[in-house]
Amino acid sequence: MNRTALFRLLVLAAACFHTLHSFGAEPVRRPNIVILLADDSGWGDYSFNGNTNLKTPHIDSIGRAGASLDRFYVCSVCAPTRAEFLTGRYHPRGGVRGVSTGQERLNLDEKTIADAFKAAGYATGAFGKWHNGSQWPYHPNARGFDEYYGFTSGHWGEYFDPPLEHNGKMVRGKGFIADDFTDHALQFIERNQAKPFFCYVPFNTPHSPWAVPEKFWQAFKDQPIALRGQDGKKETLAETRCALAMVANLDWNVGRVLKRLDELKLADNTIVIYFSDNGPNSWRWNGGMKGRKGSTDEGGVRSTFFIRWPGGGIQAGTVVREIAGAIDLLPTLSALAGVKRVGDKPLDGQNLSPLLLGKQHRGWPSRMIFSHQNGNVSARSQQYRYDNTGALFDMHSDPGQTKNITTAKPEVAAKFAAAESGATVELGFNGSKLAGKVTPAWNPPLYENQDTIPRPPAESKMKEFRPLHLGNIRLEKGRGLLTLRALEIPGQSVMDVRQVMLTLKP
Repeated sequence: MNRTALFRLLVLAAACFHTLHSFGAEPVRRPNIVILLADDSGWGDYSFNGNTNLKTPHIDSIGRAGASLDRFYVCSVCAPTRAEFLTGRYHPRGGVRGVSTGQERLNLDEKTIADAFKAAGYATGAFGKWHNGSQWPYHPNARGFDEYYGFTSGHWGEYFDPPLEHNGKMVRGKGFIADDFTDHALQFIERNQAKPFFCYVPFNTPHSPWAVPEKFWQAFKDQPIALRGQDGKKETLAETRCALAMVANLDWNVGRVLKRLDELKLADNTIVIYFSDNGPNSWRWNGGMKGRKGSTDEGGVRSTFFIRWPGGGIQAGTVVREIAGAIDLLPTLSALAGVKRVGDKPLDGQNLSPLLLGKQHRGWPSRMIFSHQNGNVSARSQQYRYDNTGALFDMHSDPGQTKNITTAKPEVAAKFAAAESGATVELGFNGSKLAGKVTPAWNPPLYENQDTIPRPPAESKMKEFRPLHLGNIRLEKGRGLLTLRALEIPGQSVMDVRQVMLTLKP
């Protein structure tokens, strides 16, 4: 190519770029993401849901300016919910089975939502309580977050000027812990305002200890509590007042985030989400639902959930009535932002964007959402909850779970029981193998009435076991290892095993 031809080609390319620029054909910027997660705040802790004991105008505004998910389910304790949000998968699949002693760690072969957004070019930051592993490579800096400020364990005992960490280095926080997390999140947003960012703010309040800035406490310490917990005898009013003051502080901090997005002219193209990680941590008003934190009943796992995206098609006042959960956030946010998922493990969550954007009005597929805690499993469909004892409740007519309708609806109960069972197990010895299905589901409550005096903590509580007959197996003479393993686990768990009995067949 001679010089003249090359010069003409460059001029043509420049002219084409100028034309595209003039007609506004620049690439559309992907939306920013801000996730605000409360800790131990129940569905009933918000004025949006009818609590007249406090006002939460900033948090409520997210739902009013966007969408509220009317039946949104999380886990009954902290770390499992965080794991489900991060992976889009039920928490036992990722190895998270508790809140301490390593049970909170997310398996290293799991990929997170932060991994996906970071790979797509987003600045990623987390500011608050992590609770999915402290040591590298479980640390948030190793799980897709460029920046991390907060504490990685599940419980923190200092709420004012607390010892925290910033990207692995110990630092001293300033002021009240929730305010401090918000300060650092705002700084992250400001630093990255010119590019897409993914900002995760997992607060650690209103989790105990009961501590809140004085100005918020003064507003509640002598206030009458008009709405009381379902079981008033269990409610401690001082705890209720402090929890409400802590939620009011959260509302103030959420207002700070929303205001800064407005000031930076980022609000229209920022998806903002607010939810909590489990039910309330004390016996206080929760809409008459049964259960609290630690329970797999409705009150222990239902969370408020608000999402707004003014410039992205989520219409103000949208109400999504289909059941949804923390497992849905990864596929939903990936779809809304046009971000490709990292990892190939099967997802349990569904993409809710058609519901949020008003593109799906009918025909949404039916589903069940499962809740698991300490061996207790319950399941929720659009209408029913099947609890850990095998009792069935119609949540439309009986939201407090007061009437077991298993006898009246045996076919419905059978569907739930089948959904919670079905793992395939295999017994093996020196090459001989015998496989069978774990069915039907059976998870009775622990015995509470057999001890003369209180049982020592080291003594396990017991429950009734049912036999599972696998069939016949031929065992050749010799020594070997008898193994029992799971081949397929369609649900959250396999079974509890008390003993294996071999009976000689005549």
